[in-house]
Amino acid sequence: MAVAGVHLHQIGPRGTRPAASGFAEAPFEMLTACHERVHRMLRLLARLREHLASHGHDEQAAQAARDVMRYFDLAAPLHHQDEELHVFPVLLAQGDAAVQSVVRRLQQDHLAMEQAWPRARALLQAVADAGPAGAWIPWEAAALQTLDDFSGRYGEHIRLEEDIVYPAAQAVLDGPTLSAMGEDMQERRIQRPSSPA
Repeated sequence: MAVAGVHLHQIGPRGTRPAASGFAEAPFEMLTACHERVHRMLRLLARLREHLASHGHDEQAAQAARDVMRYFDLAAPLHHQDEELHVFPVLLAQGDAAVQSVVRRLQQDHLAMEQAWPRARALLQAVADAGPAGAWIPWEAAALQTLDDFSGRYGEHIRLEEDIVYPAAQAVLDGPTLSAMGEDMQERRIQRPSSPA
């Protein structure tokens, strides 16, 4: 029975990993689906924080922390790699100065996310590793700010990708290039089958 609703399956159904063929057939739809999973993981992180504040540490909290870590350890880096390899280069080369500026901002966001993740992960690891009740030390203001900083990087980043960058890339990528992009995305996930995205 769930307490405070922090189980991953209460935020999104388990086992909803897209079929591998989806990447090859519809790479931009799969990139957008990854964004939906990012939002789910950030909602799970917020619910974890609420649970810890109101109920303290328990196994449900530990499992939620592990779920968030697994996503941002495995799937998020693959998603960023998809964009860095297949989406951003074509837009940097195609000459639209406004889009190029957005792409450069997104590249900086990726770097900032990569640098922020170890600090956020360490806080989640402490929750995942805490044993009996009382072994976990509640987060103080600095820890909560670290989690806020990490989570806060995603909203505008995703909006810029979905509203500006993905449509611009789709407008210039031809069918064979899109197919090759999707096949590469699929292949990298086959090589890392534990990734949910």
